[in-house]
Order: sequence, then structure tokens, then C-alpha cells
Amino acid sequence: MLVKVAVLQLRTPARLSVARAQLEPLLNRAAKAGAKLIVTPEGTNILQRDRTRFEEEALFEDEAEALAWYGSQAKAHNVHLLIGSALLKRRSGKAANRSHLFGPEGDLRATYDKIHLFDVNLGAGQETRESHAYEPGDKAVVVDTPLGTLGLTICYDLRFPHLFRDLAKAGAHMIVVPAAFTAPTGKAHWHTLLRARAIETGAYILAPAQGGNHEDGRATYGHSLIVNPWGEIIAELAHDEPGVLLADLDLERVTSARTKIPCLTHDRAYQKP
Repeated sequence: MLVKVAVLQLRTPARLSVARAQLEPLLNRAAKAGAKLIVTPEGTNILQRDRTRFEEEALFEDEAEALAWYGSQAKAHNVHLLIGSALLKRRSGKAANRSHLFGPEGDLRATYDKIHLFDVNLGAGQETRESHAYEPGDKAVVVDTPLGTLGLTICYDLRFPHLFRDLAKAGAHMIVVPAAFTAPTGKAHWHTLLRARAIETGAYILAPAQGGNHEDGRATYGHSLIVNPWGEIIAELAHDEPGVLLADLDLERVTSARTKIPCLTHDRAYQKP
């Protein structure tokens, strides 16, 4: 079964209306090229590190207008649309970093809240404490669609291979890694980690990324990728500019890779050190 997918690369600004204006022509390009599954990066709706400004601009998760536009785009283009994540306010206080999968009818099929939050200190003043602002998820998500089974992750989840293994064991043919990787960590680790997760799971990895210098002062790596189940990069945007990345995925490659190296069935209990 061949599935045409589109991975979108963005440079999301700090205002919702401007972010949608940037996304819309890329959605149009992907749909006209024949993509039936379109995936977007982490923070598709807004990227704003300043907490006060985020509170002023972002919408609450239960406000209808927070997601209605994305559903209407999926319906207009007759595609499955995964908004890699939308950053949403919650009534409980901390925000949500949440993926949303819309079906061709514009209906919301599934959501996933980022489990692993990016709390790091890279040195030279580059410190991030995502847990100060966001509530982590606690549930892995796999979604059956007519195009194949999707496993959902977000950005920093990439560094936790057991999550990917669980998604593959649950039947995921494709695992999506929407991201806003920092420029330093992207340069050092992005390609290697994505290829490793594909090899370990025998799944296609779809990695839509943020790229470039953003309005809120951050710099993200770009280089959106599609990796096949053998760990080969089959498509890449080798830059940090917004764009559309297309590929035809042969889901039989998933079965082939897992048959040749059936490591998903070879778990053994062992005593931890």
C-alpha cells in the first residue's frame, strides 16, 4: 500500500493569525501535490517563550476557535491532517503541548499530550524549563486510519526509545515526531536519533520541524525528514526555511523490516543494575 505524505516545515511566529497565514499556502501546496496525510511541527499555532505574552495571545483548549480552523482545512483538502502540536492554555493553569489529528471530514480523531518535557541546560545561557509552563501527558497514543496506523510523539520524546518501541509494538506503521529542536541540539543529534528510532522500530519516521530565527528569539534547526523502516533518509529539507516535503510510503516495507530483524518480539526480562 502506497501512501503519499507531506511533512511541513514552519517558522511559526508569535501571533495566531500570522501563524495561520503562513501555514495555509503550505497546506494548499501539499494537498495539490496529492498528499493524503499532512503533518506539521510542534507549536504550529504559536511559538512564544514569554509567559505573559503567551497568556495574552494563546487560546484555551476548550475554546471552539482554538482548533476549528485546522479542522476546516482538513475538510477542505479532504486529507488527514496532524497538527504536530498546538500550544494551548488550560483552565488548570499550566498549558498543553498537544497533537491533534483531524480526519477528511474535519472531525477530531485523536489527541496526544507531550509526555517528556524539555528541561535542559545547554550552557552559554541556553536553559529551558518546559515543565514550568506545560503539563505533561501520561498516555501513549496509536491511531488506526485508512492510511495506516500512526504513533504520536512530540519533539523531546525522541530521546526516549522505549516510547517508540511501545508504539511500534502497538502496531504503528508510521511514527510522527513534530519538533522545534534547538539549533545546537539539532545539528548534533537530529539525524542520528531519527534514524535510530526508525531502525529500532521498523517504522517510517515522519519528522516535521520548525526552522530558523523566530519572532520570540529562539533559533530552531529545521531539516525536516522522512526516514524509512531500514533507517534510510528518503526525503529531507536540507535547510531551515518553511517548505513542503513529499514522499510515497510503501507500508509493506514495515512488514519487511520487522520480518528481517524481528527485535520487537525478542524482549527478555533481566535484572536491572
